[in-house]
Amino acid sequence: MRVKDKYLNPFTDFGFKKLFGIEPNKDILIDFLNELLRKDEGEIKDITYLSQEQLGRTMSERKAVFDIYCENERGEKFIVELQKAKQNYFKDRSIYYSTFPIQNQAEKGGWDFELKSVYTVGILDFVFDEDKDCNQVFHHEVQLFDKSIQEVFYDKLTYIYLEMPKFTKAIDELETHFDKWLYVLKNLENLTDRPVKLRERIFNKLFEQAEISSFDDEEYSEYEKSLKTYRDLKNSIDTARGEGREEGRKEGREEEKITIAEKMKQQNVPLEIISRSTGLRIEEIEKL
Repeated sequence: MRVKDKYLNPFTDFGFKKLFGIEPNKDILIDFLNELLRKDEGEIKDITYLSQEQLGRTMSERKAVFDIYCENERGEKFIVELQKAKQNYFKDRSIYYSTFPIQNQAEKGGWDFELKSVYTVGILDFVFDEDKDCNQVFHHEVQLFDKSIQEVFYDKLTYIYLEMPKFTKAIDELETHFDKWLYVLKNLENLTDRPVKLRERIFNKLFEQAEISSFDDEEYSEYEKSLKTYRDLKNSIDTARGEGREEGRKEGREEEKITIAEKMKQQNVPLEIISRSTGLRIEEIEKL
């Protein structure tokens, strides 16, 4: 496969890591996080990348692998997840992921249980089923809320979800720096040049890092594989869901999940991805 685009697709594993997950580009991640969180968090001056693989307290407990995991100079933790395909239990997964940086703060001895803030950011290449009929809200910011007094109960645990398909502004409609960030994430792969509105320092660097022609042979090969995986996954899931909905319409929700899983398995989609997309356990999928 020959890559013809000028700029990489940030929704590929390679692309996301290239732009946001390496030390030389951490200023790009800092700028993005500041746009998301400055209102509540204040200015982030620096970040340190942490291990993406998190283990439970015992070897038998499930582990989590984050796309990006880092902390700022105040010790507050940030998980940034890129979700390429719809997953039935993505909200559950993000809550589960946030428990690792919470538990890791436990100290031996006379610890008073004071915690640093934990932020979980999900950049979604899909729309939540429950929100599909509401295009007005695509930026969700969630905290523990006291329903009785209609106020935030606990502000150290924050979940942010960006439903990228709902962001539809054209280049001449961009008003804020945050708008520009969303436009870049949504449209980078399809751009042939740098729009005048995006000729700011941080975006100049992002475009330089994203330009495929600057990749060495190893990077280019890795990107090709990552792009093929992304496109194959999208096509497999779209096809499986279409066929599964048609066949499962008369069978009910659980049967539809099984039908979709069977279709994806026939197309050799990895079991972990099938599990994330359908909500079925890997053990159940293996038996299909």
